[in-house]
Amino acid sequence: MKKKQTAATLYMVQAAIIAALYVTVNYAQEMLFPTSTSGPVQFRLSELLCTFAVFIPSAIPGLTVGCLLSNIISVGVLPLDMLLGTTATLLAALCAYSLRNLKLFSIPFLSLLMPVIFNAVIIGLEIELFYIEGAFTTGGFMLQAGLVALGEFTVCIALGIPFYLLLRKLPFLKQ
Repeated sequence: MKKKQTAATLYMVQAAIIAALYVTVNYAQEMLFPTSTSGPVQFRLSELLCTFAVFIPSAIPGLTVGCLLSNIISVGVLPLDMLLGTTATLLAALCAYSLRNLKLFSIPFLSLLMPVIFNAVIIGLEIELFYIEGAFTTGGFMLQAGLVALGEFTVCIALGIPFYLLLRKLPFLKQ
């Protein structure tokens, strides 16, 4: 019984730390560079923490809660974005954890791509449907999805791969 309690406590503590880090990084970035975390071309450094989903399942609720709280306290984020952005993060984290063992050159590229894909599609669609005037167009959606993907790709792949390589050396994250 004691071992189960310890594992559950560790899971909750890890999730809480990841959520707190996500909120803190996002808030600090927004203070230094207003609208950089919630504009059309988002460059959320906090998304780098999605890399934790490759290592530990507690990252899934941690990232989800962190994203939700960040969206709640962000100026200019509407309730719809709180729901859709949080859903994109949840789905990305679930898939990243599920695909963590599929590696190319010992790097889980597909896992690291999950936030790029889910945010591009979900947030790109949200922007095109609800924030752009006029009728929905496939070209408009592709533009919005591409802009979201650009920021996510920069954080999750360009910065995410070196971050992953650093994290995998840490003994408490070894699989």
